[in-house]
Amino acid sequence: MADQNPAPRGASTPAPHTGAPALVEHRITVPSEVSMVELLGLRDEVLKEIESGFTGIDVHVRGNEVRLAGPAGDVALVTRLVDELVEMTAAGTPLTPDVVRRTVAMLTAGSHARPADILTFNILSTRGKTIRPKTAGQKEYVDAIDRNTVTFGIGPAGTGKTYLAMAKAVQALNDRSVNRIVLTRPAVEAGER
Repeated sequence: MADQNPAPRGASTPAPHTGAPALVEHRITVPSEVSMVELLGLRDEVLKEIESGFTGIDVHVRGNEVRLAGPAGDVALVTRLVDELVEMTAAGTPLTPDVVRRTVAMLTAGSHARPADILTFNILSTRGKTIRPKTAGQKEYVDAIDRNTVTFGIGPAGTGKTYLAMAKAVQALNDRSVNRIVLTRPAVEAGER
């Protein structure tokens, strides 16, 4: 049985069938311009996160080739994951176990947005730190700020609404799209009368 979603850079071959779920083997060749050290993480922390998240998959790396073996559905998902991580590495996004977890969450949530498009979208870079959206919802919010003069962000505390709005305001100030930033807050705290 062939892999359902082969990667353009890889090749799939069926593994021996033992009556269990369909097993496949898939090879991904990482382009030479992508550093394997950056892709796999410091002390292989990215590779270890992939292996711990997909215990049914055997992952072997040799040179610039990644070999995946296991159930067809899991191999297809890990293939997509590796392709997204390769694209992020090529774009200069540092990979961490958190980035891997966020990418897996986006791939399994059925979102139409590609994780590489979201996690490589730079809003603001200063002092060696880059501010980027971390979820599809945050990317939609940032896009809404770009499209509209006034944007209302409603949601639970700690989801990045104010942080991203301030980053977009500073970006507009740096781009000279605006002359100043005016910060306001409600006269009444939330939940008070």
